[in-house]
Amino acid sequence: MSFDSEEKEFFSEDSSFDIKSVIPKIIRVWPIILVSAFLFLIGSYVYTRMSTPMFKVSGLFFIKDNDSQFSLFNGPAIDGSVKNGLVNEITILKSRPIAEATLRQLDFNTEYYSRGTFINTELYINTPILVEVNWKEPQILQGLVTIRWKNEKEFEISFEDKEYSKYLPDGSKAKMEILPEPKNYPFGEWIQTNNFTIKVTKTSVEPEGEVLVKFRDLESLIGEYSNKLMIQNAQKEGSILELGLSTPSVRKGEVYINKLMETYLFLELEEKNQIASNTVNFIDSQVAGVSDSLRQFENQLQTFRSSNKIYNLESESSSVFSQLTELENQLGQEEFKRNYYRNLGGYLIREQYSDLVVPSGIGIDDPILNSLISNLMELQVEKSRQLATLTEQAPVVQASNNKIRELNKSIQEVLKNVDSNSALLIEDLKNRIESIESSFRDLPETQQNLIRIQRQFALNENIYNYLMEKRAEAAITKASNKAENKIIEPASGGYLTSPIPIRNYTLGIFAGIMIPILIVLIRELTRTKIEDVSYLERKLRIPLLSTILYNKKKSNLVVLEQGKSGLAEGFRSLRANIRFISPNEKQLTVMVTSTISGEGKTFCAMNLASVYSLTGKKTILIGCDMRKPRIFNDFGITNDVGLSTVLSGQIGWNEAIKQSKYDNLDIMVSGPTPPNPAELLFTKEFENLITTLKETYEVVILDTPPVGLVSETLDLLPFVDLTLFVFRQNYSQRSFVEALNGLKLNKGMKNLYAVFNGVDGSKVTYGYGYTYGYGYGYYEDDKPQKYSILKKIFK
Repeated sequence: MSFDSEEKEFFSEDSSFDIKSVIPKIIRVWPIILVSAFLFLIGSYVYTRMSTPMFKVSGLFFIKDNDSQFSLFNGPAIDGSVKNGLVNEITILKSRPIAEATLRQLDFNTEYYSRGTFINTELYINTPILVEVNWKEPQILQGLVTIRWKNEKEFEISFEDKEYSKYLPDGSKAKMEILPEPKNYPFGEWIQTNNFTIKVTKTSVEPEGEVLVKFRDLESLIGEYSNKLMIQNAQKEGSILELGLSTPSVRKGEVYINKLMETYLFLELEEKNQIASNTVNFIDSQVAGVSDSLRQFENQLQTFRSSNKIYNLESESSSVFSQLTELENQLGQEEFKRNYYRNLGGYLIREQYSDLVVPSGIGIDDPILNSLISNLMELQVEKSRQLATLTEQAPVVQASNNKIRELNKSIQEVLKNVDSNSALLIEDLKNRIESIESSFRDLPETQQNLIRIQRQFALNENIYNYLMEKRAEAAITKASNKAENKIIEPASGGYLTSPIPIRNYTLGIFAGIMIPILIVLIRELTRTKIEDVSYLERKLRIPLLSTILYNKKKSNLVVLEQGKSGLAEGFRSLRANIRFISPNEKQLTVMVTSTISGEGKTFCAMNLASVYSLTGKKTILIGCDMRKPRIFNDFGITNDVGLSTVLSGQIGWNEAIKQSKYDNLDIMVSGPTPPNPAELLFTKEFENLITTLKETYEVVILDTPPVGLVSETLDLLPFVDLTLFVFRQNYSQRSFVEALNGLKLNKGMKNLYAVFNGVDGSKVTYGYGYTYGYGYGYYEDDKPQKYSILKKIFK
């Protein structure tokens, strides 16, 4: 035999679990399985009806992979990874600030429900009433409020739940200790109480009706919707996201998902437009003063020309004017730049980064300063992205703060140099203007005054035109900006995610079938007692001669008093099997024992002796269990003398034999309990007694003490032809089988056989041989008894 086959046989023999023996037990409980499946099916139906239907609503949203300068939502990740950038965008989409910005645009603070048999159904948009809430006053929360009306003028408010809380204007909440009594109020008017301030407007034409209302504060809505939002990649390597929401109202879910995507794009575009807006605002602040000055000098020029009848400059005056105008234009632009530098320095000192204007936006072409300001704004954008999901104390945010501070210092150092250079240039321009003005004094007074007024007018006009040009450029930039991301597919429709009736019913039926089966399997796996004959057949290393049914009668002499029963037939089958293994026709000596008391060895010994006596063989039954004598009660004889008195030499063996009222059956009871029963069985007298009785009787049956409790029983084996070990169904431990196998294998004892006693006749499936014959109920003395199904299953 190969190693694999030997290993397989070893495990097969040592395993106490045999699926083949369990299958009949599972089949036997089919009524319970059927009832269980039906009950679980009903439970699944009730669960399905009592569960709020939840629908999955989703839309597709595109996130651009490449980095977008100054974009709050499309900025580069810290490590430069596109994948991490996409993860960051997902985190931002699920963040509370985005949810708050979305919910502030939606009217989700009031939820409407229609009452149902099992569950309440949420209504959205098409509601019979409209409830307006004043959140600046205390408001009731966390419970259903019933609004019921029976006419067009008024309605009644009552409270469904036992506990409510109150939302206070400062954002805190308090528990409502006393619930208001139901009360009627008019439609269309503001109702102010200590617990709520609302206005109810009737929108349906129905004369009467009822709606359940629940009021929700913004914080609870933000927590719910930010947690419920599900985001995943539509494709593994793509940047298109699927935004999903599980909601009882499909329409409400569509509105939230679509508004969320719109809000995301709006905030992204708002961030991109921030630079252009800052530029426009800065230019507007400068234009206001220039515009007033320009208007003033324009009026002066017109007045002067009208008064002095002079409109054009002479050639010499025109040359001086041109030089002065050009220098003064340069001086004005340089002073404008220096004013920007000073404003920029103030923003940096106050850390007002949101008000920064990029130098290139107003015509300052300083590559170093432009680069530093752009980097600072990008760092500020990155920090804003981080604060969408983190706090100021987070290490990543702290690192960004450090970078911003260092860059701030660098820009301030550059500004000092730039401002110093600008001051020198302004001083130079002023000196040059003053030099030209010296030749200006040689002109006629009228020409001087005209040039002076026209210079101021031209200077302010040039500055005004320059600022308006830059403002137009910034406005065009703002108008041309668009969001890098976009909505691919708006949320629409939805499909049921729970409860799914078919799945619930299938699981219910499956659970109803499997639970009884699992109970049977667990009981079988945890069983410590011998339950059926198949276990003995698999485990015993000795032959199993017969299966004896459970005795339901009061009398133990079933062979003599119930000869036509299946129980008596079992002993006849045992007698027949003994004849095959021990064909000695002249004399037979059999010892009957068990592992512990209560397994039925005395019962089997009495009936085995009885079944031999009925064949005409002269039979004697000897009670060797002197510690617990029992035979005398069943045969109605006394226990005054017996084996103990014979072995102790008090009387002869023939004086201890008592004849029963049945032919061919004599009894030698145990007798009075001696102080030394073990020593008496080891004496020469016992050996001589057995020898004498063998010569007198054709069949000698010894009822000996259990081998698991006393030691002397094993010493009696040499005196008998065979030994019957009795096991009792649902009483004998499975470990007893191993103990008996040990006697057979380790001690080399021979002629050991087993009998399975106390078997439930309704569960026996064997025919001739090991059992009693055709089956329980076949014989005249067998009267079937009714069992409950539960008792039948778990017996």
